[in-house]
Amino acid sequence: MRHSSARPVLTALITGLFVVSCGAQEEPSPESAAAALTPEVKAAQVGGQEAAQAPQEAGAPFEFTSTDYWDSGITFHVTSPNSGSINEVTITPSGLEIDNSPVTVEVDGTVTGAEVADLNNDGSPEIYVYATSAGSGSYGSLVAYATNNRKSMTPIYLPPLTDNPEASEGYMGHDEFAVVESILAQRFPVYAEGDTNANPTGGTRQVQYKLEAGEAGWVLRADKVVEY
Repeated sequence: MRHSSARPVLTALITGLFVVSCGAQEEPSPESAAAALTPEVKAAQVGGQEAAQAPQEAGAPFEFTSTDYWDSGITFHVTSPNSGSINEVTITPSGLEIDNSPVTVEVDGTVTGAEVADLNNDGSPEIYVYATSAGSGSYGSLVAYATNNRKSMTPIYLPPLTDNPEASEGYMGHDEFAVVESILAQRFPVYAEGDTNANPTGGTRQVQYKLEAGEAGWVLRADKVVEY
């Protein structure tokens, strides 16, 4: 289940992709997860919230307000000035039982999108905010929060890609994130030795993460690594 506002990433060509559901979620196939990150599919999504999925103009502020898809009573408002190579993103929840205080976090680059999802299907939505660094590498990063039993927000930790040698080999940025059914997907071109920044030749790799409870909070753990 998810509600989104991100850069061109994908959806409607795949049946069941980005479908809102209150029941159990099936794990996406590698094919559907890959398609979920193509501009053609993302552009085909419906609903007013997809307006923020369009590419942001250079220097344009980012703003996204989610809709309460699952009758949880919880929504999110996300803003960023996107005024330089380093920015702040502010996430303001609404409808939480205890604490609706806004949270402001510094990001490297500009905010390019946001999605609301319930990856662990516990009835309490999460907010995922995507950023891309300045420069030729265009490295992607994530700011994410879970809502604990709909009471307050808690950060979601995404381990550095370099912690996973299998996933990080040949990684030089140009990655993008998207919610695909019950997983968060990170997709990027793979660089072979000697490749230039403008011409990767190693294909495309996608890391699929599942949201799990960690010792000190919520963690996105790599579940599968798929190459195309």
